[in-house]
Amino acid sequence: MISKYVILKALDLFIYIINILIIGRIILSFIIRDLRNPLLRFVYNLTEPLLAPFRELLNKLPFSTGMFDFSPILAILFLDILRSIVFNILV
Repeated sequence: MISKYVILKALDLFIYIINILIIGRIILSFIIRDLRNPLLRFVYNLTEPLLAPFRELLNKLPFSTGMFDFSPILAILFLDILRSIVFNILV
């Protein structure tokens, strides 16, 4: 049987990698403007399924965020809260 420690470490690593990809996407969006770039496309394809629901949520709010996309911040906060909840349950 898999121990709780292994599950916690795997979850922690998974969330860490997703956070790095989101931050990488932010940085790459300032450097690379061509969406046909293979590196940007790879990072975009991995992070978009997580960011799209947060972007839709922000679009439904009554105020405009202008040209800034705050969905990466919300996604990182959500992942951190999710990690904390799971860690508190399993520990």
